[in-house]
Amino acid sequence: MPEVNVEINGRKYRMACEEGQQKRLIGLAERLNGHVESLKGVVGEIGDNRLTVMAGIAVVDELAEAERKIKELEREVTVLTRAGQEVAAEIEALEGKFAGKLAEAAKALEGVAGVLDETSPLPHS
Repeated sequence: MPEVNVEINGRKYRMACEEGQQKRLIGLAERLNGHVESLKGVVGEIGDNRLTVMAGIAVVDELAEAERKIKELEREVTVLTRAGQEVAAEIEALEGKFAGKLAEAAKALEGVAGVLDETSPLPHS
């Protein structure tokens, strides 16, 4: 199993990960370290453990907000999907009505053509 070295709050940690996940783990550690560094700028030096816990809570807060947004978007997708299905059903109904009217018009034209054929003189050859 591959190992990578990451740095959080100035300390290096060796961590194992799945094959092919090295860059991802390094990126995640850099992101967590960014939270730690931001907190240090706001609250100062409060101890490694408290700082790490606060950064972890900040990350979980971001995750909870992202999950909330995902649920909201899923609800919107459901509403839009239903609306799309309703519009499609309306279009299908209109197409059916149009086809019926077109068939009626074709019958009427055939009737007119038949009357014209009956009343018009035949051309002489």
